[in-house]
Amino acid sequence: MVKYFCNYADIESTWDQVVSAFWQRYPNPFSTHVLTEDVVYREVTKDHCLLTRRLLMKTNRLPRWAEHFFPGGISRCVYIMEDSIVDPVNRSLTTYTWNLNHTMLMSVEERCVFRDSPEQPAVTQLRREAWISSSIYGFSRPIQYPFLLPVPPLSDYYILLRILLKKKKKKQL
Repeated sequence: MVKYFCNYADIESTWDQVVSAFWQRYPNPFSTHVLTEDVVYREVTKDHCLLTRRLLMKTNRLPRWAEHFFPGGISRCVYIMEDSIVDPVNRSLTTYTWNLNHTMLMSVEERCVFRDSPEQPAVTQLRREAWISSSIYGFSRPIQYPFLLPVPPLSDYYILLRILLKKKKKKQL
C-alpha cells in the first residue's frame, strides 16, 4: 500500500532567490543531518534546462516504534538520490528524490515543483508530493500513520533562504 500526500505553499521570495537557495542549502548549520552531497551528473540541454543528479547521505533517528525491532548496529545513514530540472525559460524547478537503502522498511519518493506565481511577482508557488510505502507486513500502517499530518514544511529551503536574505539586507545597510 502506498500513501500519497500533496500540499501547496507560497514562498514569499522570488523564483530566482528560491532556486539560488536550493543550490546553497547543503551544507548549512541547520541541516547537520546531511552528511554528504555529491553531484553525479550535470548537463545543460539544448532547450537551456539544467539537469542534475545528486547523491546525498543523511542520518536520521529511527522512529521510536521502530527502534524496538532493529538492532543498534543498523546503519542510520540513508542514501538519497535527487534529480532536478531547472527550466529558466518557463521559470520552474522540479526535483525528484528517493531513498536508495532501507527500502524494505520504508520507501519515500518526493516531487517538488517550484514556479513563479503569475498573480504575485515576489512569490514562488510550490507543489510538493510524496509517496510513502513499506513492504514489511504489518509495518505499513505504523509507517504511514505519522505522515497523516500535512507534509512537513520546507525547513531546509526556507531557513537557508531567510539566512541569505538577511545577509543581503545587512550588506545593503
